[in-house]
Amino acid sequence: MTAMGKILILQVLKMSAWFQFALICKAHQDPIATNGHLFPWNKVRLPDKIVPVHYDLRIHPNLTSLNFTGTVKIEVLVKEETSFVILHSKDLEITGATIIPEEDLETDNLGKNVSVLEYPSHEQIALQAAEPLAAHRKYRLCIEFCASLAEGFDGFYKSTYRTVDGEKRILATTDFEPTAARMAFPCFDEPSFKATFSIKISRERQHLALSNMPKIRTLELEGGLLEDHFDKSVKMSTYLVAYIVCDFRAVSAVTSSGIKVSVYAVPEKWNQTHYALEVAVKMLEFYEHYFNISYPLPKQDLVAIPDFQSGAMENWGLITYRETSLLYDPQTSCDADKLWITKVIGHELAHQWFGNLVTMEWWNDIWLNEGFARYMERVSVNSTYPDIQIDDYFLNVCFGAMARDSLNSTHPITNPAETPTQIMEMFDAVSYDKGACVLNMLKDFLTEDVFQNGVIRYLRRYSYKNAKSDDLWDSMANTCSEEDFTGGFCYTRSQAQTHAYHHAEEHMHLKEMMDTWTLQMGIPLVVVERSGKQVRIRQERFLKGVLQEDPEWAALQSGYLWHVPLTYFTSGSGNVGRHLLRTKSDTIELEGEVSWVKFNADMNGYYVVHYEGDGWDSLIHLLDQNHTALSHKDRTNLIHNAFQLVSVGRLSLDRALDLTSYLRRESENIPLLQGVGYLEVLYRMMDRRGISDVADGLKRYILQYFKSVIDKQTWSDGGSVSEKRLRTELLGLACVLGYPPCIEKANQLFTSWVNSNGSVSLPTDVLRTVYLIGAQTSEGWNQLLEYYRVSLSATEKNKILSALTQSRDTDKLTKLIDLSMEGEVIKTQDLAAVIATISRNPAGQALAWNFVRNNWSKLLEKFHLGSSSIRALISGTTSHFSSKEELEEVKVFFDSFKGQGQELRIIQVVLEVIQKNIRWLERNLHVLRKWLVDNVQRT
Repeated sequence: MTAMGKILILQVLKMSAWFQFALICKAHQDPIATNGHLFPWNKVRLPDKIVPVHYDLRIHPNLTSLNFTGTVKIEVLVKEETSFVILHSKDLEITGATIIPEEDLETDNLGKNVSVLEYPSHEQIALQAAEPLAAHRKYRLCIEFCASLAEGFDGFYKSTYRTVDGEKRILATTDFEPTAARMAFPCFDEPSFKATFSIKISRERQHLALSNMPKIRTLELEGGLLEDHFDKSVKMSTYLVAYIVCDFRAVSAVTSSGIKVSVYAVPEKWNQTHYALEVAVKMLEFYEHYFNISYPLPKQDLVAIPDFQSGAMENWGLITYRETSLLYDPQTSCDADKLWITKVIGHELAHQWFGNLVTMEWWNDIWLNEGFARYMERVSVNSTYPDIQIDDYFLNVCFGAMARDSLNSTHPITNPAETPTQIMEMFDAVSYDKGACVLNMLKDFLTEDVFQNGVIRYLRRYSYKNAKSDDLWDSMANTCSEEDFTGGFCYTRSQAQTHAYHHAEEHMHLKEMMDTWTLQMGIPLVVVERSGKQVRIRQERFLKGVLQEDPEWAALQSGYLWHVPLTYFTSGSGNVGRHLLRTKSDTIELEGEVSWVKFNADMNGYYVVHYEGDGWDSLIHLLDQNHTALSHKDRTNLIHNAFQLVSVGRLSLDRALDLTSYLRRESENIPLLQGVGYLEVLYRMMDRRGISDVADGLKRYILQYFKSVIDKQTWSDGGSVSEKRLRTELLGLACVLGYPPCIEKANQLFTSWVNSNGSVSLPTDVLRTVYLIGAQTSEGWNQLLEYYRVSLSATEKNKILSALTQSRDTDKLTKLIDLSMEGEVIKTQDLAAVIATISRNPAGQALAWNFVRNNWSKLLEKFHLGSSSIRALISGTTSHFSSKEELEEVKVFFDSFKGQGQELRIIQVVLEVIQKNIRWLERNLHVLRKWLVDNVQRT
């Protein structure tokens, strides 16, 4: 046998032995490193034997070769003796590693090279020490690494933009939440492993570098490079570390407490940064006052990134934003854009305390970050920009949460999450919106002062630490001195006397109450039946698409019980009554005879109310005769509840539609938009399904019934924020429904804008509508796409793109999808939104769904499995389906990926939504058809 033959046989035997070894290890679920050796750790979570104390990170991104090199020196404390160090690393090439004992740091001892094992399945590496690391001693881990700048939106990634002259420029930026710091440097990438960071970044002279802390010095390196050194950070989690190398320009100001605030953008968009700077300074000052805790860093940067997947990211001292979330252009940004920018800035600055200063212990409690930040949007904007009227927007936050939470596929606010995909899926409407609405309900229950004091106590107690939900409840329940305690709560005696449900016998431990809202999924339905002075109340689980007569109803109700802080008022009293419902049923005695009772005052509570007996009749009559007896929030709440109850078979659709008939006299825009919004939803459902007689009937009804209010709208930018919102929504809907005066005016404005080569300034409130009508002709569509290419306003590009997706020409829709996939003209960050809006277009719904099915693997190369983009692509293309054939298509497609690690909660959500849609149509189509026959005037 030749020498080569012997080598081949030996290799085969080795491979066979390795294969047998791998099978044995797999049988015992032992993890195998990439080099075939046993990996010394088999859990997704890191061991707690070693904790990081300080990171010294040196990074050199090369914006020409699009890769980066780095060295990280991590000072660690060993709590228990161990022979290995487990930390996170993903897609990094480790080029060297040493471990140096603390006592050798001052000597010339560079430490010994240690072997590095990689286990990609858990995104972990192991440094194997030559001899055990001793307990209660410090060591320094030195790791050298390199990688390509990521192509997506996570880790240390590449972003690009084009100048007016068409030159393509590149920047490098980070986005680490929740588990992507490990893509940029080896680290202990879990929120409880807080440490301090010293960061050094090499760059070319034409660029600038930014990080969490201010720059303290710049050194000249060989080859003409510069190295910026940033000040040592405060103690923080890895997901909050950030750095950027770019050529941006900034505008800056200083707060009253001396914090330097800067807003950065690409040079040609510098003039769009001024509104954000004004907001950020005001907000930072507000939060320092509200939390009574100084902002702990000397500066706060806000940076508009050209490629960004989410709305923004709260990196401490260096917040990054999508351009539409930060840049305001008075020529093209409407009041809705201003509201969005203001509340996103409020959200991210709230995180500097909620999330950054005090961080959830693990991702199962991400709502402590996101629910609070969503809630603080309302508080901060109300205080700093009251004219924006964010209170009315907050109703929609809770409506959105309820839509998600009324499905059986929902999850508790606090929910187990272990893998990166599961963690990403926690960033959803339950964590953000339900979290915010439950906090708002708690504030209403405790009173504003007690709630705020609890928040301050929580933040002070856990500053630079990690906390769980229970820690928040403990802080809320212990906010003042012993003499002010009544039962399990802290109230002053005057507060206890003024709240009917604060009597000592009704006191309960706050944790017990709040656990029913955070550890239990779903939303309560409070059923109310009034008989004389007595009101009988009972609670059930509100579950859409499931009726009382269904065989599964009882099992789906079993075990659900909330502690519901009810509020109510009656025809006989303007004062708000309060009652804490802790049992399945209870009784409230009213003070006198009343003609009606309304629960959930101003919709501060997170529950749906059904009025049995003649309860709904009396409220519909009240709205018809004297709707101003209720606040505009209460009227909006009634409209919402009525249509929700149709989905559970408690109220017939014709009664819900009857309730909206009072809207001809409605002077407030929020209930008016709520009612019109439900009619539009019904119209779009019928239009997509091709049920033309009902779609035409709804179109005629809306245009007849709301003709006077539509005709009152001006094509201008005058009026209050609320009036502007009404104008935008109503004129947009009227044009979609083909209202001739609307189409004519929009075409006229579009023509004059095109003829002026874009120099005529259109009213920002109607910009989207004008573009939408302009895009309906082939020539107009092409002109808009060309203007999209050159526009420097991200908000204007958004409006143009929205209009382009509404073409009825499938070739044009296909072109938009192709451009989004290419990522040059239309950035890939907008792909999910493009697909979702095309899917809502009857001409594009099949095109969009087929695209997702045919390009699933390509989409997963662009976006991580559990990312917001993938979830938006799934829900955007399927959640409007309403036929059994479509349901089967969706099931078959996603069933084919089972067992491949592609199970997502969103798939269960959309399957349930489609089933609900099918059932809704089966039960209500004939009712809707008859109601329209009875209510539409024939011309």
